[in-house]
Amino acid sequence: MTTEPTQLRPAPRIGLALGGGGPLGGIYQIGALRALDEALEGLNFNNLEVYVGVNAGAFVAANLANQLTTAQLCRIFVRHESEVHPFHPEVFYRPALKEMSRRLLAVPGLLTSAVTRFLRNPHDQSFLEALTILAQAAPSGLFDNSALEEYLARAFTTSGRTNDFRKLRRRLFVIAADVETTESVCFGDEGLDHIPVSKAIQASMASPGLYMPVEVEGRYCVDGTLRKGLHASVAFDHGADLVLAINPQVPIDARAAESAGTMDAGELTGSGMPNLLSQMYRAMVYSRMQNGIAQYAKEYPGRHVLLFEPTRDDAKLFFSNVFSFQSRRMVCEHAYQMTRRDLLRRADQLEPLLAKHGIRLNREVLEDPERRISTALYGEMLPLYVAKKRKRRESRGVFGRGLGTVSQIFQKAQ
Repeated sequence: MTTEPTQLRPAPRIGLALGGGGPLGGIYQIGALRALDEALEGLNFNNLEVYVGVNAGAFVAANLANQLTTAQLCRIFVRHESEVHPFHPEVFYRPALKEMSRRLLAVPGLLTSAVTRFLRNPHDQSFLEALTILAQAAPSGLFDNSALEEYLARAFTTSGRTNDFRKLRRRLFVIAADVETTESVCFGDEGLDHIPVSKAIQASMASPGLYMPVEVEGRYCVDGTLRKGLHASVAFDHGADLVLAINPQVPIDARAAESAGTMDAGELTGSGMPNLLSQMYRAMVYSRMQNGIAQYAKEYPGRHVLLFEPTRDDAKLFFSNVFSFQSRRMVCEHAYQMTRRDLLRRADQLEPLLAKHGIRLNREVLEDPERRISTALYGEMLPLYVAKKRKRRESRGVFGRGLGTVSQIFQKAQ
């Protein structure tokens, strides 16, 4: 009697594509990822087929590829409970003093040039029009994010982590854009995988106007969302069949937000130029991203993108302050709860698709109305913490005292 050979199902090839949104966008992604990590059984966010990140998404994706868990990301970057290097949001906002000084020193020469040009041909343009040359004195960016690169370089060279794309367990791609050619720059790809991960992230997070372009081997690079909002196609091109995508960069619908009670009438237009520019930039990126996702079904038949993003009527995220510890916690918790609700709302639709990739949706976790991001975040730590305390006490001969205090600490943390 002969038996048919066993048909081995190929391992699910799942990718992660994370969009931009600046530092607060990164905090949103951490909260959303934590919700996905809890609800999607059979999925290890530190062992996916491929990671793709742009802007803040590059920051988060690189940490996951470097084996930081979603729980660790929450504790380090949101709750300020550093396990290796303390993280401060100020690293994103170091004023570009050298650039500002250089531009300021150019003002006398520019002024002289404007006056000379006017005197030589006063009929060509008015004196005020000649003075428009002074716009060249504006700095190429308000901030220098080299401090972020320095922080990541330290963090990625300790505790078994790596700052080398080639030494990561799984493929990581960080997307930036070349200012001079407007082409996408895919760090981590062949020919660009020797660039340090920290340098690639610095380039990808250099939002035009806000940050100075970052020079990488003679190329000046900025935020990769100038080309696309997500770059999920990179994950498909490198073997992913299913891509989980998170896009924090959604333009607010002010009228819907007013109806939902998350924004006052006229608050957006009255909040100043930075928020208005942010709204316009988000609208541009969001429109391109929607068009891109619509094309994936034609370009990659049989493959799927599962997109998670904020609702457009929620202004809490739009006006949050990354420097505020309470704001960061609120954004992370908000993203966590929004993603949980989204998963539960789409459960019937998602379960068959996820099952094809060996993933089970845990409805029990999603249906728990009392669950918060800290519920499992600290609950998972408690047994390990208690075990370490027990071991230390045994070595000191005082085992058995004070474990109740440990439980109280974690209860307070929740």
